[in-house]
Amino acid sequence: MESILELLDSKVDLYNKPSFIESDPISIPHQYTLKEDIEISGFLTAVIAWGRRTAIISKANIWMERMDDAPYDFIMNASDTDMKRFEKFVYRTFNSDDCLFIITALMDVYRNKGGLETIVTDNFKRYGNIKGAISGMRSSLMEVAHLKRSEKHIANPNSGSAAKRINMFLRWMIRDDKCGVDFGIWKNIPMSALMCPLDVHSGNVARKLGMLHRKQNDWKSVYELTLQLRELDSNDPVKYDFALFGMGVFEGIS
Repeated sequence: MESILELLDSKVDLYNKPSFIESDPISIPHQYTLKEDIEISGFLTAVIAWGRRTAIISKANIWMERMDDAPYDFIMNASDTDMKRFEKFVYRTFNSDDCLFIITALMDVYRNKGGLETIVTDNFKRYGNIKGAISGMRSSLMEVAHLKRSEKHIANPNSGSAAKRINMFLRWMIRDDKCGVDFGIWKNIPMSALMCPLDVHSGNVARKLGMLHRKQNDWKSVYELTLQLRELDSNDPVKYDFALFGMGVFEGIS
């Protein structure tokens, strides 16, 4: 494992720095300084973070513009008339009904339940792991009225989903290594508990390195890979997401 450790550490050093931000969806929450703006814009961006990164960033910017570039203020104070701005909002299979559901769910979370950090942290403490934190957060979001079709946009690890986008969002919020990419603004969940955001790129690279043997990109694979990464760094295992993702996307390794 030593040669893999040296390789991955070198790739973390290469990609885990501010120059990574501009071309990545994390650039959206980096536009803000208020904690609630960062977490709300980050969550909304993560919800639609599939496909080409340039397209994700473009659509997320449009979403923020329609919230007057003040997502927390919008979530707390928007009227029914304000919500009409999203009637034609579409990104791939994510349509206006899905958009209105996500916004309404966040309104409920921030107006009545203490915000995203509170519900994620409370569920982490209740279940003792990130899987429980995600499933509990999902349950809270689903408490507002919504169409069945909208449920697919909030991954459910209890159904086997890798929950890549939510794990990515949690990495953004929780991981704090002072490198300037991830925010580390949620202080009550340790970095060591995070699970690796697993997608086709990181999965393929991990398999090529012999760190992942399961073929499907599902929660069992997330668990298998994260255990391997914890062997390399028990305190900050998901820093290697930068290495695996970077080698897959920027270096074409698969």
